[in-house]
Amino acid sequence: IMISFRQYRFICIVVFSVPAILNLGLVESFQFSTISSSYNYYRRGQTEIKPVKNQKDSISSTGVVPSLYNSKSGDSESNSNDDENEEVKKRQKREKVMSFLRKVGAVGNNKDFTTAIGVDEGPAGKANNPSAAVQGVGMVGGSSSGSNSSSSSSSSSSTLMQKTRAAYKWCTDTGIVDDMSEPFPRTSSGSEWAGFTDQVMGGISKGICTREIIEGRQCNLIKGKVSLYNNGGFIQMATALSTNPAESLTVDATKFSGVELDVFYKGEEDEEKFNVHLRNSACLRQFSSYRGTFSVKKDDEWQIVKIPFSDFVGYGPGSSEIPFDASELRRLGIVAIGKAMEVYLAVAGVRFYKY
Repeated sequence: IMISFRQYRFICIVVFSVPAILNLGLVESFQFSTISSSYNYYRRGQTEIKPVKNQKDSISSTGVVPSLYNSKSGDSESNSNDDENEEVKKRQKREKVMSFLRKVGAVGNNKDFTTAIGVDEGPAGKANNPSAAVQGVGMVGGSSSGSNSSSSSSSSSSTLMQKTRAAYKWCTDTGIVDDMSEPFPRTSSGSEWAGFTDQVMGGISKGICTREIIEGRQCNLIKGKVSLYNNGGFIQMATALSTNPAESLTVDATKFSGVELDVFYKGEEDEEKFNVHLRNSACLRQFSSYRGTFSVKKDDEWQIVKIPFSDFVGYGPGSSEIPFDASELRRLGIVAIGKAMEVYLAVAGVRFYKY
Protein backbone atom coordinates (compact mmCIF):
# COMPACT_ATOMS: atom_id res chain seq x y z
CA ILE A 1 0.00 0.00 0.00
CA MET A 2 1.40 3.28 -0.99
CA ILE A 3 1.07 6.03 1.64
CA SER A 4 2.34 9.52 1.73
CA PHE A 5 4.99 10.74 4.18
CA ARG A 6 2.37 12.82 6.01
CA GLN A 7 0.20 9.71 6.54
CA TYR A 8 3.22 7.70 7.73
CA ARG A 9 4.07 10.35 10.28
CA PHE A 10 0.51 10.40 11.60
CA ILE A 11 0.46 6.62 12.00
CA CYS A 12 3.75 6.69 13.95
CA ILE A 13 2.44 9.34 16.30
CA VAL A 14 -0.69 7.33 16.97
CA VAL A 15 1.16 4.02 17.44
CA PHE A 16 3.73 5.41 19.90
CA SER A 17 1.60 7.99 21.73
CA VAL A 18 -1.53 5.99 22.61
CA PRO A 19 0.24 3.37 24.85
CA ALA A 20 2.05 6.15 26.70
CA ILE A 21 -1.19 8.01 27.29
CA LEU A 22 -2.93 4.82 28.42
CA ASN A 23 -0.03 3.98 30.74
CA LEU A 24 -0.17 7.41 32.36
CA GLY A 25 -3.87 7.01 32.96
CA LEU A 26 -3.33 3.64 34.65
CA VAL A 27 -0.59 5.04 36.86
CA GLU A 28 -2.71 7.96 37.97
CA SER A 29 -5.66 5.67 38.65
CA PHE A 30 -3.51 3.26 40.69
CA GLN A 31 -1.72 6.00 42.60
CA PHE A 32 -4.84 7.91 43.63
CA SER A 33 -6.52 4.64 44.58
CA THR A 34 -3.59 3.84 46.89
CA ILE A 35 -3.77 7.27 48.52
CA SER A 36 -7.52 6.95 49.05
CA SER A 37 -7.15 3.48 50.59
CA SER A 38 -4.35 4.60 52.92
CA TYR A 39 -6.33 7.66 54.00
CA ASN A 40 -9.38 5.54 54.80
CA TYR A 41 -7.32 3.16 56.94
CA TYR A 42 -5.75 6.14 58.68
CA ARG A 43 -9.15 7.65 59.50
CA ARG A 44 -10.30 4.33 60.96
CA GLY A 45 -7.47 4.48 63.50
CA GLN A 46 -5.16 1.93 61.82
CA THR A 47 -2.06 3.81 62.85
CA GLU A 48 0.32 1.18 61.46
CA ILE A 49 -0.49 2.50 57.95
CA LYS A 50 1.25 5.81 57.41
CA PRO A 51 -0.28 7.73 54.49
CA VAL A 52 2.73 9.93 53.81
CA LYS A 53 5.10 6.98 53.62
CA ASN A 54 2.76 5.06 51.29
CA GLN A 55 2.50 8.02 48.99
CA LYS A 56 6.24 8.29 48.61
CA ASP A 57 6.62 4.52 48.02
CA SER A 58 3.97 4.61 45.29
CA ILE A 59 5.58 7.58 43.62
CA SER A 60 8.96 5.85 43.57
CA SER A 61 7.70 2.53 42.22
CA THR A 62 5.49 3.91 39.48
CA GLY A 63 7.69 6.72 38.32
CA VAL A 64 5.03 9.34 38.81
CA VAL A 65 6.65 12.72 39.29
CA PRO A 66 6.27 14.37 42.73
CA SER A 67 4.67 17.41 41.16
CA LEU A 68 1.45 15.39 40.82
CA TYR A 69 1.01 15.77 44.63
CA ASN A 70 0.66 19.19 46.06
CA SER A 71 2.13 20.20 49.44
CA LYS A 72 -1.31 20.96 50.87
CA SER A 73 -2.13 17.25 51.02
CA GLY A 74 1.11 16.53 52.89
CA ASP A 75 0.45 19.31 55.41
CA SER A 76 -3.02 17.99 56.07
CA GLU A 77 -1.73 14.50 56.76
CA SER A 78 1.07 15.86 58.99
CA ASN A 79 -1.53 17.77 61.00
CA SER A 80 -3.51 14.55 61.34
CA ASN A 81 -0.43 12.87 62.84
CA ASP A 82 -0.06 15.74 65.33
CA ASP A 83 -3.74 15.50 66.27
CA GLU A 84 -3.39 11.77 66.85
CA ASN A 85 -0.34 12.20 69.10
CA GLU A 86 -2.13 14.88 71.11
CA GLU A 87 -5.16 12.63 71.53
CA VAL A 88 -2.96 9.75 72.72
CA LYS A 89 -1.32 12.02 75.32
CA LYS A 90 -4.71 13.19 76.58
CA ARG A 91 -5.98 9.60 76.84
CA GLN A 92 -2.89 8.53 78.79
CA LYS A 93 -3.32 11.47 81.16
CA ARG A 94 -6.99 10.58 81.75
CA GLU A 95 -6.02 6.98 82.45
CA LYS A 96 -3.45 8.09 85.06
CA VAL A 97 -6.01 10.31 86.80
CA MET A 98 -8.64 7.55 86.87
CA SER A 99 -6.05 5.08 88.19
CA PHE A 100 -5.27 7.44 91.07
CA LEU A 101 -8.95 8.03 91.85
CA ARG A 102 -9.60 4.28 91.90
CA LYS A 103 -6.62 3.79 94.19
CA VAL A 104 -7.84 6.28 96.82
CA GLY A 105 -11.41 5.04 96.55
CA ALA A 106 -12.93 8.12 94.95
CA VAL A 107 -14.35 6.01 92.14
CA GLY A 108 -15.20 2.35 91.85
CA ASN A 109 -16.69 0.00 94.41
CA ASN A 110 -13.66 -0.42 96.68
CA LYS A 111 -13.65 2.82 98.63
CA ASP A 112 -10.90 3.59 101.14
CA PHE A 113 -11.40 6.68 103.28
CA THR A 114 -8.40 6.15 105.56
CA THR A 115 -6.76 9.38 104.48
CA ALA A 116 -9.96 11.32 105.18
CA ILE A 117 -10.00 10.43 108.89
CA GLY A 118 -8.69 13.05 111.31
CA VAL A 119 -5.15 12.60 112.60
CA ASP A 120 -6.30 11.81 116.12
CA GLU A 121 -9.44 9.87 115.32
CA GLY A 122 -10.14 6.28 114.47
CA PRO A 123 -12.79 4.93 112.09
CA ALA A 124 -15.47 5.31 114.77
CA GLY A 125 -14.80 9.04 115.08
CA LYS A 126 -13.54 8.79 118.66
CA ALA A 127 -10.22 9.89 120.07
CA ASN A 128 -7.70 7.05 120.08
CA ASN A 129 -6.41 8.25 123.44
CA PRO A 130 -9.28 9.52 125.60
CA SER A 131 -6.90 10.51 128.38
CA ALA A 132 -5.18 12.97 126.04
CA ALA A 133 -7.73 15.61 127.02
CA VAL A 134 -6.28 15.80 130.52
CA GLN A 135 -2.61 15.56 129.59
CA GLY A 136 -0.31 18.54 129.98
CA VAL A 137 1.32 20.92 127.56
CA GLY A 138 4.96 21.73 128.25
CA MET A 139 6.05 25.33 128.46
CA VAL A 140 8.41 26.84 125.98
CA GLY A 141 11.82 26.01 127.39
CA GLY A 142 10.35 23.63 129.98
CA SER A 143 11.95 20.28 130.72
CA SER A 144 8.76 18.32 130.08
CA SER A 145 7.62 19.99 126.90
CA GLY A 146 8.24 17.10 124.50
CA SER A 147 5.73 14.37 125.30
CA ASN A 148 3.18 16.65 126.88
CA SER A 149 3.08 18.95 123.87
CA SER A 150 2.15 16.07 121.60
CA SER A 151 -0.61 14.99 124.00
CA SER A 152 -1.94 18.52 124.00
CA SER A 153 -1.94 18.64 120.21
CA SER A 154 -3.94 15.41 120.13
CA SER A 155 -6.65 16.70 122.42
CA SER A 156 -6.71 20.04 120.63
CA SER A 157 -7.13 18.43 117.23
CA SER A 158 -9.94 16.15 118.39
CA THR A 159 -11.71 19.11 119.99
CA LEU A 160 -11.52 21.10 116.77
CA MET A 161 -13.11 18.17 114.95
CA GLN A 162 -16.09 18.32 117.31
CA LYS A 163 -16.69 22.05 117.72
CA THR A 164 -16.12 24.99 115.39
CA ARG A 165 -15.18 28.51 116.41
CA ALA A 166 -18.69 29.69 115.62
CA ALA A 167 -19.98 27.50 118.45
CA TYR A 168 -18.01 29.45 121.08
CA LYS A 169 -19.14 32.67 122.73
CA TRP A 170 -16.83 35.63 123.14
CA CYS A 171 -15.52 36.15 126.67
CA THR A 172 -16.79 39.73 126.67
CA ASP A 173 -20.33 38.51 125.90
CA THR A 174 -20.43 36.03 128.80
CA GLY A 175 -17.71 37.40 131.07
CA ILE A 176 -16.07 33.93 131.08
CA VAL A 177 -12.58 33.48 129.69
CA ASP A 178 -12.35 29.84 130.77
CA ASP A 179 -14.39 27.65 133.10
CA MET A 180 -12.39 24.50 132.20
CA SER A 181 -15.39 22.88 130.52
CA GLU A 182 -13.47 22.24 127.26
CA PRO A 183 -10.67 19.68 126.81
CA PHE A 184 -7.23 21.11 127.50
CA PRO A 185 -5.75 23.35 126.14
CA ARG A 186 -8.95 24.83 124.66
CA THR A 187 -10.69 27.53 126.68
CA SER A 188 -14.46 27.71 127.00
CA SER A 189 -14.34 30.93 124.93
CA GLY A 190 -12.57 29.24 122.01
CA SER A 191 -8.92 30.24 122.45
CA GLU A 192 -6.07 28.06 123.76
CA TRP A 193 -3.70 28.05 126.70
CA ALA A 194 0.07 27.96 126.15
CA GLY A 195 2.99 27.80 128.59
CA PHE A 196 6.09 30.01 128.58
CA THR A 197 9.24 30.38 130.66
CA ASP A 198 12.11 32.86 130.73
CA GLN A 199 14.15 30.47 128.58
CA VAL A 200 12.73 32.33 125.58
CA MET A 201 14.98 35.23 126.69
CA GLY A 202 17.97 33.34 128.10
CA GLY A 203 16.79 32.33 131.59
CA ILE A 204 16.75 28.83 133.08
CA SER A 205 13.36 28.68 134.82
CA LYS A 206 11.40 25.48 134.16
CA GLY A 207 7.71 24.77 134.27
CA ILE A 208 4.77 22.82 132.93
CA CYS A 209 1.07 23.52 132.52
CA THR A 210 -1.32 20.56 132.82
CA ARG A 211 -5.01 19.79 133.22
CA GLU A 212 -5.67 18.19 136.62
CA ILE A 213 -8.48 17.49 139.08
CA ILE A 214 -7.61 19.08 142.43
CA GLU A 215 -9.97 19.04 145.39
CA GLY A 216 -12.79 17.91 143.11
CA ARG A 217 -12.37 20.62 140.45
CA GLN A 218 -11.06 20.57 136.90
CA CYS A 219 -8.24 23.07 136.66
CA ASN A 220 -5.10 24.18 134.89
CA LEU A 221 -2.06 23.52 137.08
CA ILE A 222 1.09 25.55 136.57
CA LYS A 223 4.07 24.11 138.39
CA GLY A 224 7.83 24.41 138.16
CA LYS A 225 10.75 26.39 139.44
CA VAL A 226 11.50 30.08 138.91
CA SER A 227 15.17 31.06 138.77
CA LEU A 228 16.61 34.59 138.65
CA TYR A 229 19.78 33.39 136.92
CA ASN A 230 20.84 35.26 133.76
CA ASN A 231 18.26 38.01 134.29
CA GLY A 232 15.39 35.54 134.06
CA GLY A 233 12.69 34.92 136.58
CA PHE A 234 9.21 33.80 135.40
CA ILE A 235 6.96 31.00 134.26
CA GLN A 236 3.43 31.61 133.00
CA MET A 237 0.40 30.24 131.22
CA ALA A 238 -1.33 32.57 128.78
CA THR A 239 -4.21 32.66 126.32
CA ALA A 240 -5.46 34.98 123.61
CA LEU A 241 -8.82 36.59 124.39
CA SER A 242 -10.24 36.72 120.87
CA THR A 243 -12.57 33.86 119.95
CA ASN A 244 -12.08 34.41 116.22
CA PRO A 245 -8.90 36.26 115.13
CA ALA A 246 -10.27 36.48 111.59
CA GLU A 247 -13.01 38.73 112.95
CA SER A 248 -11.00 40.67 115.54
CA LEU A 249 -7.67 40.28 117.34
CA THR A 250 -8.91 42.17 120.41
CA VAL A 251 -11.88 42.26 122.77
CA ASP A 252 -13.58 45.20 124.47
CA ALA A 253 -13.88 44.57 128.21
CA THR A 254 -14.73 48.15 129.24
CA LYS A 255 -18.13 47.09 130.63
CA PHE A 256 -16.33 45.00 133.26
CA SER A 257 -14.47 46.09 136.38
CA GLY A 258 -11.57 43.63 136.51
CA VAL A 259 -10.34 40.03 136.42
CA GLU A 260 -11.52 37.27 138.77
CA LEU A 261 -9.79 33.90 139.35
CA ASP A 262 -10.55 30.65 141.20
CA VAL A 263 -7.14 29.57 142.59
CA PHE A 264 -5.54 26.87 144.71
CA TYR A 265 -1.96 27.18 146.01
CA LYS A 266 0.61 24.87 147.55
CA GLY A 267 4.16 26.04 148.19
CA GLU A 268 7.00 26.87 150.53
CA GLU A 269 5.42 30.10 151.80
CA ASP A 270 2.22 30.46 153.76
CA GLU A 271 1.19 33.15 151.31
CA GLU A 272 2.50 33.83 147.82
CA LYS A 273 2.06 36.55 145.24
CA PHE A 274 1.36 35.99 141.56
CA ASN A 275 0.54 38.27 138.63
CA VAL A 276 -2.09 38.60 135.96
CA HIS A 277 -0.64 40.20 132.81
CA LEU A 278 -2.90 41.84 130.22
CA ARG A 279 -1.72 42.93 126.79
CA ASN A 280 -3.46 45.42 124.52
CA SER A 281 -2.66 47.48 121.43
CA ALA A 282 -0.40 49.81 123.43
CA CYS A 283 2.08 47.00 124.18
CA LEU A 284 4.80 47.53 121.59
CA ARG A 285 7.22 44.74 122.58
CA GLN A 286 6.86 41.08 123.45
CA PHE A 287 7.65 41.79 127.11
CA SER A 288 5.35 44.81 127.34
CA SER A 289 2.22 44.31 129.47
CA TYR A 290 -0.05 45.68 132.14
CA ARG A 291 0.46 43.83 135.41
CA GLY A 292 -1.85 43.28 138.35
CA THR A 293 -0.76 41.36 141.48
CA PHE A 294 -2.80 39.08 143.74
CA SER A 295 -1.97 37.16 146.91
CA VAL A 296 -3.10 33.63 147.69
CA LYS A 297 -2.72 31.68 150.93
CA LYS A 298 -1.50 28.14 151.19
CA ASP A 299 -4.69 26.32 152.00
CA ASP A 300 -6.62 23.13 151.32
CA GLU A 301 -9.52 25.07 149.84
CA TRP A 302 -10.19 26.94 146.63
CA GLN A 303 -10.12 30.72 146.85
CA ILE A 304 -11.52 33.56 144.73
CA VAL A 305 -9.28 36.54 144.01
CA LYS A 306 -10.20 39.77 142.21
CA ILE A 307 -7.93 42.33 140.52
CA PRO A 308 -9.57 45.61 139.49
CA PHE A 309 -8.55 47.11 136.16
CA SER A 310 -7.46 50.19 138.10
CA ASP A 311 -4.66 48.13 139.72
CA PHE A 312 -2.98 47.21 136.45
CA VAL A 313 0.31 49.04 135.85
CA GLY A 314 2.15 49.25 132.53
CA TYR A 315 5.63 47.76 132.02
CA GLY A 316 7.80 47.95 128.92
CA PRO A 317 7.73 50.09 125.76
CA GLY A 318 4.33 51.56 124.99
CA SER A 319 2.45 50.28 128.01
CA SER A 320 4.63 52.15 130.52
CA GLU A 321 3.72 55.50 128.88
CA ILE A 322 0.03 54.90 128.19
CA PRO A 323 -2.62 54.36 130.91
CA PHE A 324 -4.37 50.99 130.87
CA ASP A 325 -7.29 50.71 128.43
CA ALA A 326 -9.55 47.64 128.48
CA SER A 327 -11.17 48.37 125.12
CA GLU A 328 -8.58 46.45 123.05
CA LEU A 329 -7.36 43.50 125.10
CA ARG A 330 -5.35 40.85 123.26
CA ARG A 331 -4.02 38.38 125.80
CA LEU A 332 -4.23 37.32 129.45
CA GLY A 333 -1.42 35.57 131.30
CA ILE A 334 -1.15 34.13 134.83
CA VAL A 335 2.46 34.49 135.95
CA ALA A 336 4.87 33.44 138.68
CA ILE A 337 7.50 36.17 138.51
CA GLY A 338 10.06 38.25 140.34
CA LYS A 339 11.58 35.81 142.88
CA ALA A 340 13.16 32.39 143.02
CA MET A 341 10.51 29.91 144.11
CA GLU A 342 8.88 26.53 143.66
CA VAL A 343 5.52 27.02 141.94
CA TYR A 344 2.31 25.05 142.40
CA LEU A 345 -0.68 27.14 141.38
CA ALA A 346 -4.00 25.72 140.15
CA VAL A 347 -6.61 27.85 138.34
CA ALA A 348 -10.18 26.54 137.93
CA GLY A 349 -11.84 29.66 136.52
CA VAL A 350 -10.88 32.90 134.74
CA ARG A 351 -13.53 35.61 134.39
CA PHE A 352 -14.20 39.31 134.02
CA TYR A 353 -16.32 40.67 136.83
CA LYS A 354 -18.52 43.71 137.44
CA TYR A 355 -18.97 45.60 140.70
